[in-house]
Amino acid sequence: MATWRGSLALLALLVLLALQTFRWLLRALLSPLWTPTPARDLSGDVVLITGGGRGIGRQLALEFARQGVSKVVLWGRTESCLRDACHAVRSLGTECHYTVCDVANREQVYREARAVRDKVGDVSILVNNAGVVHGKPLLESDDDALLKTQHINVLAQFWTLKAFVRGMLERGSGHVVSVSSVLALAAIPGATDYCASKAAGYALAESLALGLSGTPGVRATTVLPYHTSTDMFRGMQPRFPWLFPPLEPETVARRTVQAVREGRAFLLLPWTMNFLIIMKSILPQPALDEIYKFTGSYTCMQTFKGRG
Repeated sequence: MATWRGSLALLALLVLLALQTFRWLLRALLSPLWTPTPARDLSGDVVLITGGGRGIGRQLALEFARQGVSKVVLWGRTESCLRDACHAVRSLGTECHYTVCDVANREQVYREARAVRDKVGDVSILVNNAGVVHGKPLLESDDDALLKTQHINVLAQFWTLKAFVRGMLERGSGHVVSVSSVLALAAIPGATDYCASKAAGYALAESLALGLSGTPGVRATTVLPYHTSTDMFRGMQPRFPWLFPPLEPETVARRTVQAVREGRAFLLLPWTMNFLIIMKSILPQPALDEIYKFTGSYTCMQTFKGRG
């Protein structure tokens, strides 16, 4: 069995190397023929980021500020984090506002959305980034914690979309960003609540993108990053971190803003996660089981601590 596992893992790594080589060759051959789409100018945009006080949300706020947006609005549940993030954005010379807002609360979202329009102006880029993870096996999970995960990770996006997308459509300009997770496409044990919520959120984002495809000027981008080194998944430990090291939140933010400027609809980070999706499509489940066991995907949540 060990030999079988090792052979599968080696085969997977060889295919990954072959894909990387093919990607480099394809880019080298096609780059002279490729005319890139002009990057979007963000100078007049008002960006609202949920979960903007820390982690990826904070870095997104800073990156949008560096890219020259007009104003940044941060929503979150912890005022001290929001205040610090807002101060960091202002230090870059960008106007920034924050509001303590529980996006799981529908009426609060609608109320604060009206306040943003009155005080700051129309939101032209909405970033649905807020998220939580319970991190317990299903049968050990607390019901209230499970509901909280679904409310924040899924239902909250319905409220923010309904609050802001109508205005984008009326103006004929806007962009919606959904910060999801690769776990929306490849679940792991020990994070059932999170995986389920991200899968639902991904379906919502995909449906939205399809609905907007015929609407000039309004676009959607879905970002699915691999494990990121933030407190949200503190303690999560893959078997070979040197092979697939966690992403830095700064990297996720930089690539996300780049995707917005380029009008990309879908972004997997790192690009090697595309290989994971291909494997799930073509390999039988027993082979996938052996690869997941070998890489520690089935046990990585056993050391999970989260934000405490």
